[in-house]
Amino acid sequence: MSITHSKAKSSSGQPLSSYCSIVLLFDCFIVVDLAIEQCNNVAMILRSIRLQNFRSYPKAQFEFDLGTTIIIGPNTAGKTNIVEAVSLLSLGKSFKGATDDQILRFEASHGRVIGTTDENKLEVIIQEKEQGRMKYAVNGVAKRRVDFVGRLPAVFFSPVDLEIISGSPSHRREFLDTLLEQTNASYRRALTEYMKALRQRNALIQLVQETGKRDNERFEYWDGLLIQYGSFIHQQRASLIEFINNAGKNIFNCQLVYDHSIVSEARLNQYRDAEVGSGVTLVGPHRDDVSIIMSVSTKPMRGQESVKIFGSRGQQRLVVLQLKLLQLQYMEEKLSVKPLFVLDDIFSELDAGHIDLVLNQVPKQQTVITTTHEEFVASFRLSDSSVIELRV
Repeated sequence: MSITHSKAKSSSGQPLSSYCSIVLLFDCFIVVDLAIEQCNNVAMILRSIRLQNFRSYPKAQFEFDLGTTIIIGPNTAGKTNIVEAVSLLSLGKSFKGATDDQILRFEASHGRVIGTTDENKLEVIIQEKEQGRMKYAVNGVAKRRVDFVGRLPAVFFSPVDLEIISGSPSHRREFLDTLLEQTNASYRRALTEYMKALRQRNALIQLVQETGKRDNERFEYWDGLLIQYGSFIHQQRASLIEFINNAGKNIFNCQLVYDHSIVSEARLNQYRDAEVGSGVTLVGPHRDDVSIIMSVSTKPMRGQESVKIFGSRGQQRLVVLQLKLLQLQYMEEKLSVKPLFVLDDIFSELDAGHIDLVLNQVPKQQTVITTTHEEFVASFRLSDSSVIELRV
């Protein structure tokens, strides 16, 4: 595999900046210095990323433009792998939901993703399952994931995001959590503590299944934590949904309806016997869902309809695009920082008019775009972008 870094050419065919290339080797890094242009709209910048034993990459390094970087290559060349590596630096996990074993290069005992921003050196260490969990560091100092996330705010947009509409409730909860975890440290801590308490409580329920005996004192302790952290999670999710519903929408008019599973002492007692039968806790924010509805002005008798049930695939794509742009807006308002915008092969899912809507957003912050089509650069007026070309 080879990798080429360059500046995109102008309409006259002349390069706009320096051209240089690197070859991906199995035993060494070759570092590339690229000319980087100032972008006044960018507040937080990803300068470079280095990979070791990550997915298809034994070792590689990539440099990013202050404005737009386009990653071009055929399918299986490793474009999405780069995006996934960026998501580890931003979210502390794969945006695809992959496990440590899946992202670690075959037969490797450990891997690394190292990113350099204007402010920090971010590092994620991936280990074989038996060695423990993923590890994190900022400027060489070990961090927990809860203290690592939020240092590279980013919005990721890929074809798999259609699952926000058509997938299970977990995809819609993940949409909310990804945004709130990056913008609210208290939410990160609350969600972490809630999930710990949930695992402990589920273990107690399973113990009741096995023994027929219930330790009410231990249940009382974990119930209290579920209620404490669960109530905070509900409040924050409701506030985010209110923001989305009240925000202006220039692509698709939709509303979110929060179907929240209230966690309280009364409800935990109500489902006590059913929980023993199922072996898990049946109420709380881990059971939340969100309905996404659209106005149907041409069908006044029906008024509002579920995008999941009644929306065409084209309408569902537009709703996801609208939600992603609202993510950008929310993060900028909450953080006073323009997040990184990562577009992974989405243009195969959109028509020319809606591609233009996305590209109108591109100059407003640092953006990384992946595509299989070289002609994309010229066709959509991205002549001032840096290009990373991957070859199998």
